[in-house]
Amino acid sequence: MILTLAFLLAAAAVIYLACEAFVNGVEWLGMKLGLTQTVTGTLLAAFGTALPESVVTLVASAFGHTPAQKDIGVGAALGGPLVLSTIAYGVTAIVLLASARRLGRGGDPVVEVECARLRKDQLWFLAIFVFKVALGMVAFAWKPLAGFAFLAAYAAYTLKELRSEGCAPAELDDLEPLKVRPRDRDPAIGWAASQTLVALAVIFAASHFFVQQLEALATHAGIGAELTALLLSPVATELPETMNAVIWVRQGKERLALANISGAMMIQATVPTAFGLFWTPWLLQEPLLVAAGVTMLSIVYLQWIFRSNEVHARALARVAWFYALFAAIVLGRAALG
Repeated sequence: MILTLAFLLAAAAVIYLACEAFVNGVEWLGMKLGLTQTVTGTLLAAFGTALPESVVTLVASAFGHTPAQKDIGVGAALGGPLVLSTIAYGVTAIVLLASARRLGRGGDPVVEVECARLRKDQLWFLAIFVFKVALGMVAFAWKPLAGFAFLAAYAAYTLKELRSEGCAPAELDDLEPLKVRPRDRDPAIGWAASQTLVALAVIFAASHFFVQQLEALATHAGIGAELTALLLSPVATELPETMNAVIWVRQGKERLALANISGAMMIQATVPTAFGLFWTPWLLQEPLLVAAGVTMLSIVYLQWIFRSNEVHARALARVAWFYALFAAIVLGRAALG
């Protein structure tokens, strides 16, 4: 068990270091492509960090040979949005509170974000999410065709982000030197792309190893497979987005952190769902419906606090309590069952 715990901590450290290289590379890539900081977070960074989870759903749904294996794919499609809408947002706020004095931002800093834009993204997500949950409660012959609607929804979201106005693209003076070219003040786009892709590959491999060690630790601790799948595995698979948020907030760039989370949530609401609809019956059992309900509650709370143009970090940090609510419900159900 001690060795497993050591491997778990080592994997987390590798993920953090790889995420540092990833966010550094993706910022340079966004600047080179002339993308705004918001688009860099919602599209480039989100697509990269959400890709591993989408692949997990694809493999489990399309190539799983047993109902249990296919259920993993469905669970990943529901667990990811839950973790992002609660823990990831909460961690962003907690790190901002911890870094506020160093950044000269006061005791309860205002979160720097376009509130109206973030609310629109959340409403877009909520509408899609409600539809995907509704599909999971009924059975009909042509349900797999609905998967194409989810892929079309993400394509429409991508076009909307590319056409929308946001904050200006980053300037050279705003960026830290590219890690693979620390003495080159204006490296070529190829270097930025290479660093980003290599870092993403390391994140994917280390995240896969992290999940394996987490499952082994849960077995040693006597935690059942269902609780591991519902409570621990989604936290592990969303670790890259959370690590990105930690890094960006420590740099005073919570706008990028929140854009990354928002964009990853849109991917999680659409692409994995499409894979699940294509290759599974997509019928949600009680624990997944609880996860979906808590996710929707967290989005309603986020809508409420972001209705103002000024949101303080302490208010945003409270969204993490929704994951605690979910954990209490699931653990209570397990104890009674």
